[in-house]
Amino acid sequence: MSKIGRKPIKIPQGVEVEISDGNFVRVKGPKGVLERKFHPEVIIKKIEDELIVEAFSEENFHKALHGTVRQVLANMVEGVSNGFSKALEIVGVGYRAALKGQDLEISVGYSKPVIYKKPEGIDFELPNPNLIIVKGIDKEKVGQVAAEIRKIRKPEPYKGKGIRYQGEFIRRKAGKSGA
Repeated sequence: MSKIGRKPIKIPQGVEVEISDGNFVRVKGPKGVLERKFHPEVIIKKIEDELIVEAFSEENFHKALHGTVRQVLANMVEGVSNGFSKALEIVGVGYRAALKGQDLEISVGYSKPVIYKKPEGIDFELPNPNLIIVKGIDKEKVGQVAAEIRKIRKPEPYKGKGIRYQGEFIRRKAGKSGA
């Protein structure tokens, strides 16, 4: 049995969880609603104010599925109650971001600024032109959007210019030696 899968998920006040046939789970909270269909080879039960996930057997596939389903469910409950966010830093002279309506306009050294369309369920916050905060209730979507924005201009190893996660360490390389 998976160590993570054994832990029950506490349902906070103000969050409703509905489990339908075929492992279809709907989680509704103050921040929004998340729905997901899980693999039929796990058992999801709601007992009072806790969610419990059980595996079918002790096979490796079921053990892995057990822990994964439990963690995805926990992320859904956490997302509708508190939400998730990821911060990205823009490093480089003249590199910056701005909001154009709902979309993000990123200037990172290309001939024209890159326009990143705002996906549904995601919000952008720009406390300053060199910091982008991606917010949403779906952890998977927040991480994916942050990765796509970072991919526009990955940090390079010589000067460290580009878009990076806040707190990310960039291993630097030595440049040419003028001997």
